[in-house]
Amino acid sequence: MNQFAPQQSSLAMDSGESSAASNAAHAAMAVDYAPEVACCVSSMVDLGGAAGVESQRLFLARRTALEMLRDRGYSVPEDELARTLPEFRAWWSETPEIERLSFSTTLASDESNKSKITSRARESIKEMFKFKVDVFQITELLVNITKHVLKPKHEVLTAEEKAKLLKQYNVVDSQLPRMLETDAVARYYGLGKGNVVKFTYDSELTVDHVTYRCIF
Repeated sequence: MNQFAPQQSSLAMDSGESSAASNAAHAAMAVDYAPEVACCVSSMVDLGGAAGVESQRLFLARRTALEMLRDRGYSVPEDELARTLPEFRAWWSETPEIERLSFSTTLASDESNKSKITSRARESIKEMFKFKVDVFQITELLVNITKHVLKPKHEVLTAEEKAKLLKQYNVVDSQLPRMLETDAVARYYGLGKGNVVKFTYDSELTVDHVTYRCIF
């Protein structure tokens, strides 16, 4: 089970600078020369005044956190992802308490990822089970970086896909291009050492190609 609770649970948000939304507004005006980018940025800027700035920041951060959990394979209700800013404010007000925004979820069922477990192993899990904690600043969640128009498509390979890739090219992990565990995309997907990510480039600025990187 994964949890989202600002400042204290498995996926946490800590308050950042309150000027982030106004900075975003300036950024939207600064990119008028790139219509699609300007539209992308300006769509996230609330023109309703300063009173709603904080609620908008929390709305964007919470939505990105939900999308992040979904992309990691957790069950996230579609109505939560589709919630609009007005609906968010109607439910939590324009000055919501951060503690009330917490939520928890579980991994989606995957038959291919199930296997039998012995009673001894089950007891060991009870004694050794540890939580993995990912901490993000609210300002880091205002935008879902995987949706950026210039970002290549990312796919996290399964253990089977990774083994097939290494066999196909007759290489080992250390021979693949590297990606830091602290990379923004690696943090988004909750990746650790040994995970392999497939990058697919198909934009007008880059030649269409595929590459792989291993987290280290």
